[in-house]
Amino acid sequence: MPGRVRGERLETPVSVDQKRLIEHAAALQGRTVPDFVLTSVQDAARRVVEEHQSLDLSVRDGQAFVQALVEPRPVNERLRDTVRRYREKTGV
Repeated sequence: MPGRVRGERLETPVSVDQKRLIEHAAALQGRTVPDFVLTSVQDAARRVVEEHQSLDLSVRDGQAFVQALVEPRPVNERLRDTVRRYREKTGV
């Protein structure tokens, strides 16, 4: 990967079977084990981040969300109490 700056290390113990599998997969792709591992982990990390940055709603949930934005319900005592407790716990 061009432009990759190296300076940090990531180490993890693996079993003999895991190491053999990783070495075999890297060889099948004609890559080094470090390149295969780094690329695979980086791809997995990107997918996790993307999954947590998006919100998938059903049509019904989406309609309820839009309805709540368009016609919000008035703030009640329960919500006020929840906000107060949140602020007390988080210091916000």
